[in-house]
Amino acid sequence: MRRPGRRPPPGAGARVLVALAAVGLLAAACGHADRDATGPTGSEAVAVGTSAPTSAAASSTTTSATDTTTTTTAPAVPPTPTPTPGRTPGPAATAPPAPPPSDPRVALVSAADLGASWHPGCPVGPSGLRRVAVTFVGFDGAEHAGALVVNADAASATLRAFDRLRAARFPIRSVLTVDRFGASDDASMAADNTSAFNCRPTTGSTTTWSQHAYGRAIDVNPIENPYLSGSSVQPPAGAAYRDRAAVRPGMAEPGGDLVAAFAAVGWGWGGTWHSPIDYQHFSATGR
Repeated sequence: MRRPGRRPPPGAGARVLVALAAVGLLAAACGHADRDATGPTGSEAVAVGTSAPTSAAASSTTTSATDTTTTTTAPAVPPTPTPTPGRTPGPAATAPPAPPPSDPRVALVSAADLGASWHPGCPVGPSGLRRVAVTFVGFDGAEHAGALVVNADAASATLRAFDRLRAARFPIRSVLTVDRFGASDDASMAADNTSAFNCRPTTGSTTTWSQHAYGRAIDVNPIENPYLSGSSVQPPAGAAYRDRAAVRPGMAEPGGDLVAAFAAVGWGWGGTWHSPIDYQHFSATGR
């Protein structure tokens, strides 16, 4: 048996609808509050940094699927530096090239090695000199080992000049350091010995250092290429070679192998001097 129901009072349905509408507005308000606390998301995130929307649709509180989409913004690319006018960027720094290996024919020397050819007060100390091993062709046509003491800055030129002489088969009598002759220039010349460093003054002077004292001069085959000053001939045996017209083995002559070998390394020849004339003498300075 059905119980008779009670009829709702007039206007009750309208009040329910109003209540439901109020609940919806409250939920919407809460949603806006949540977004304000966490920052813009979805379609609102895209709008950051742009002008504010002006239409009513843009300001609607209606939510949609796009509201939950997160947009990731790419990191900013740093601007390309603007070059300074008038300046060109330099090349990238590179490591300096490795120094060439030392020539094994060049060796350091000490005061003991130099013997009487060096003493305190000389213009170059032992540390500035080098012993250079050379191979030369003798008057017998065979190859021989020799040694010269020269300035460190003349070692390379000395080797190159003697390498050319060896290739040209130019004959040289002897190549010994002058200390082997007690540092006597006269004794070395009398033996027709080719020598370089000797701490001594120029011939005929007591106040001016010879280029030999700096290790930048070499005397080659002194007998075949004597020193001439007036009627004086040094060494005396060189008188047989005073006449330079008759060219013989071992002589220095313009355009010949000996002069050309030293000219190739930039050295001058005493045979071009006017007075005295020093046919045996070759030097880095030309003096």
